[in-house]
Amino acid sequence: MLLKLVGIGLVAGLFSSLFGVGGGIVIVPLLILVLSFDGKVATGTSLAAIGITALAGTILYAFEGHVDAGYAALVGLPAAAGAMTGAAIQQRISARALSLAFAGLLATLAVWLLVG
Repeated sequence: MLLKLVGIGLVAGLFSSLFGVGGGIVIVPLLILVLSFDGKVATGTSLAAIGITALAGTILYAFEGHVDAGYAALVGLPAAAGAMTGAAIQQRISARALSLAFAGLLATLAVWLLVG
């Protein structure tokens, strides 16, 4: 299990740095499919892991001069409020509803990227 967790982390870090994604789109499905995590535990674990990943990526981008702290705050502070709201909502819905909503989101994003 430890090796699989490390592998999931490596994949998530790579995709996070390349595309700005990692937590929900990579870590959560892999934790559920590869390690049979409960959806809510996978989501919470992903949020904690992506914080570490985001910090590492931010430091490297900042060294290259590719971080605008003002815009980051304008996006990040409301995102933090949204994350707290989402976590509160997630605790009140079933795991099945959560999985279906997540699959719907990913399918919608995939179509949008392919068509747009």
